Amino acid sequence: MSKKHPVIAVTGSSGAGTTTVKRAFEHIFRRENINSVVIEGDSFHSLSRNEFKVEMAKADATGNKHFSHFGPEANHFDKLEALFKSYGKDGKGKKRYYIHSDEEALFHNKRLGTKLSAGEFTPWEDVPTGTDLLFYEGLHGLAADGKVDVAKYVDLGVGVVPVVNLEWIQKIHRDGAERGYAADVIVDTIMRRMPDYVNYITPQFSRTDVNFQRVPTVDTSNPFISRDIPTPDESLIIIRFKERKGVDFPNLLNMIPNSFMSRSNTLVVPGPKMGYAMELILGPMIEKMIDAKKKA
Repeated sequence: MSKKHPVIAVTGSSGAGTTTVKRAFEHIFRRENINSVVIEGDSFHSLSRNEFKVEMAKADATGNKHFSHFGPEANHFDKLEALFKSYGKDGKGKKRYYIHSDEEALFHNKRLGTKLSAGEFTPWEDVPTGTDLLFYEGLHGLAADGKVDVAKYVDLGVGVVPVVNLEWIQKIHRDGAERGYAADVIVDTIMRRMPDYVNYITPQFSRTDVNFQRVPTVDTSNPFISRDIPTPDESLIIIRFKERKGVDFPNLLNMIPNSFMSRSNTLVVPGPKMGYAMELILGPMIEKMIDAKKKA
C-alpha cells in the first residue's frame, strides 16, 4: 500500500464490463485534474497471439484442455506485482503494450520505430514520471499465485463481475458479432477457461474494496441459446463494499432513484444508473486518496 504513489486496480474477466468502470474513472480523473499512468491488463500476458496458439496446441497434445489466458502459464503475474510494488515505492516501473489491431500497430511502430504486428507486444519501457497514480484495468489486478500476490500492493481494488450466465451471454454475442467466431468455438473457449476462472479470476472479488455485479431481471438460465444481451433496463447492479466505514449510504440512496439496501454493506441500483453510481461512489474514494498523497 502507498499513500504517496497509489495504485488503483479494476479487475474483471473478459466481457465483464470493466470498460464501463474505466470510463467512470476517466471522468473522475478529468474532473479532478489527476494525471494517471494507465496499465492495460493484456500487456502482462506472457505470450503473443501466435505463441499462445502454439502453446495451446502443445497443451492439447498432452491432454491438457484447460490452457487459457486466465491462468499463470500465460501471464506475468510476477512482473505485474513488481510494477505495483515499484510504483507504490517511488512512482517508477516498467510497462508495455499489447497490440490489438493494425491501427494500434501503426501507432506504436511510428512512436517506437519498430515493425510490430497485431498480436505482438511493444518493448518494455519506463512508466512516465510525475504521475499522480497508477490505474490498471484487466483480468488480474488482484491476482495471487503461490508467492506472488498482486493485491498486496493495490490501494483501491474494484471488481466488475456480472453473474456468470450474463457474462457468457455477453462473450458469446461479442465474439460472434465482432470477431466472427462460430458458436462451438466460443463455447470451447468458455469451457477451456473454467478451471483458471475458478482458481484465478473469482477469488479476486474477495479482495476488492468494492464490487459492481450486474444481475439480469430476465431469464438467462440457458446462456447458449439467448438471442440477445439483457439491456441495462433489464438489470440491477449489486454494489458490495468491503468496509462500511466512510460510505455515506443515506446520501447514495437519496442521490440514486429507486436504489435500496439489501444488506448492511450492499447497495442495489437500477441498471441504467451504473455509471452514475460508480462516479458517486468512486469519486470520494479517489479524492481521499489524493488528499492523503498530498499530505504524505
